[in-house]
Amino acid sequence: MSTALLQTPESTHRVYLQDCDMLGHLNNARYLDYFLNAREDHTTQHYALNLGQLAQQQNAGWVITKHHISYLRPARHGEVVRIRTQLIHFDNSNLVVEMQMLHEDGLRLKAVLWSELAFVRVDSGTRADHADALMDMLEQLDVEEVNYDPDGFDERVRQLRKELKQLRREGEE
Repeated sequence: MSTALLQTPESTHRVYLQDCDMLGHLNNARYLDYFLNAREDHTTQHYALNLGQLAQQQNAGWVITKHHISYLRPARHGEVVRIRTQLIHFDNSNLVVEMQMLHEDGLRLKAVLWSELAFVRVDSGTRADHADALMDMLEQLDVEEVNYDPDGFDERVRQLRKELKQLRREGEE
């Protein structure tokens, strides 16, 4: 009997001064680092998936082809942020991972990132198909409640903000 994989892992991270601009806000470029580091931690911790080992074993790995990012509220020096990551789309050789940065309580959205990735052969740089075992894992991880549309990023951000606003209201009652 196998246990179900956690589709939306999350972790907390402290915002360091070295990552901030002169206003004490997390530098825009550093959001990507925080998101991608969190995702790597999540894949290692929750799926026993070491991306370096995978590239060696399969002679292929994921490379980022596109980012969509929305900065909604600043993450500030010394603040603890919560980062959630989840797979929202995949096919034979592509992935889309959604990453959310929230206030520590998980109720206020600070930033949203969609990262599109292609599975590429290490030796040739050409696209490769995911192996069957990888496809099986991706099938388990895919969050089907998120209706992925390549042009729907702004609508997804609106939807998330609305859901979190409702959760805050419910918490006040």
